Amino acid sequence: MARFYIHDNKNEIDFREDHDSGIKVTLPELTKLGVLYYCITEPEQVDQLAKERDYKNQDLVNISLDAFKGNNDAMLAKLKIFYEEHLHEDEEIRYIVDGDGFFDIRNANTNDWIRCYVNKGDLLIVPAGVYHRFTLTTKNFIIARRLFKDEPRWEAHNKSHKVDQYSVHKEYLSSIKI
Repeated sequence: MARFYIHDNKNEIDFREDHDSGIKVTLPELTKLGVLYYCITEPEQVDQLAKERDYKNQDLVNISLDAFKGNNDAMLAKLKIFYEEHLHEDEEIRYIVDGDGFFDIRNANTNDWIRCYVNKGDLLIVPAGVYHRFTLTTKNFIIARRLFKDEPRWEAHNKSHKVDQYSVHKEYLSSIKI
C-alpha cells in the first residue's frame, strides 16, 4: 500500500532510503496537486482505467540490478538521471506490477518534496508540468507498467534547464490555482 509524506531533505543519505520526515500527506492533499492514486487489485482495472482516460499505448519496464546485468554503477547512473528534478509534457502513468520505488512530487505551494512510496498494485498518475523525480528503494527492484496517451515516449525536461517558463508548467500551476 502506498504511503505519502514529506521528504526529510537529508541529501547526504542515499536517495533510495525512506527519507520519512514523519509528516504525513493525505490523499486529498496529493489530489489537490493533481496527482492521482489508485490501489489496483486486478490487472483488468488498469485496462479499464486506460480506456476511460484514453491511454492508447503501454509497455513494461524492469529497473533492477538484474536488468543491468549486475552492474551496480550502471544502475545507479540511470537512477541519478531519474532522480534529477524534471517535468514532462505528458502525464506520467505508472502501475507497479512488482517491487517498489519512490516518486517525489514537488509541492508548488510549499516547495516541499512529497515522497510517494509505491509498491505492487499501486497506480500513480503524475500530471504534465509538475516537477518530480523517481528512484528505487534499497531493494533495487521494480517492474512497472507505463501507460501513454499516444506513442510511448519519455522525454524529461530537467529543472536545471530553466523550464519554469514552459507552457505545460504554467498550465499545471494554473490548474492548481497558483
